[in-house]
Amino acid sequence: MGIATAVNTHLRALPTWPVYLAGLIPLAWVIWLVMSGGIGVDPIKGIEHRLGKIALWFLLGGLVITPLRRLIGVNLIRYRRAVGLLAFFYVTLHLVTWLVLDMELLWRQAFNDLYKRPYLLFGIIGFVLLLILALTSNTASIRKLGRNWRRVHWLVYPAVSLGVVHYLWQMKVISQEGWIWAGALVVLLGLRLMPWLRSRLFSRQRPI
Repeated sequence: MGIATAVNTHLRALPTWPVYLAGLIPLAWVIWLVMSGGIGVDPIKGIEHRLGKIALWFLLGGLVITPLRRLIGVNLIRYRRAVGLLAFFYVTLHLVTWLVLDMELLWRQAFNDLYKRPYLLFGIIGFVLLLILALTSNTASIRKLGRNWRRVHWLVYPAVSLGVVHYLWQMKVISQEGWIWAGALVVLLGLRLMPWLRSRLFSRQRPI
């Protein structure tokens, strides 16, 4: 029995709820940092930054699942919805922190902030795309949309891309970590798009 087969055999016995439970550990860590005073000199910015970073981990983690199955045979597809919803959860917390704690629900100030810092708009557009994905991630939506469901859920790629651009743009100078995030996104997008491009290329080369 191969390693991938053994892993898949053990995963079949694992329900999805532990994934949701484990997904709350980073939130507990942020709460602990706030309560212990370890969040930094600017607590609001510290909370925003950490929640956004956690969201990126889950977003890119969701993109890893399909290549992982294709390249080494480990099948985590049944947990992809949980990972995606956790990503949306942390993106929502990130946005709510900015609106409530940073902007204090002062909408004029929030709009002025959007004008001064355009990367915020990228983040909000990404949130809207993720909202569409979250609302259509249930079984009823899959049945209702049929084949169109897969087309709708291709929105995950621009959504994640906008999230990474949002993260990189807010840096005055892109750090080494920032380039790692950008590189990881390019690799994952490439792994996902290569089979599609290959199939399109071969379909054009078929004789009539």
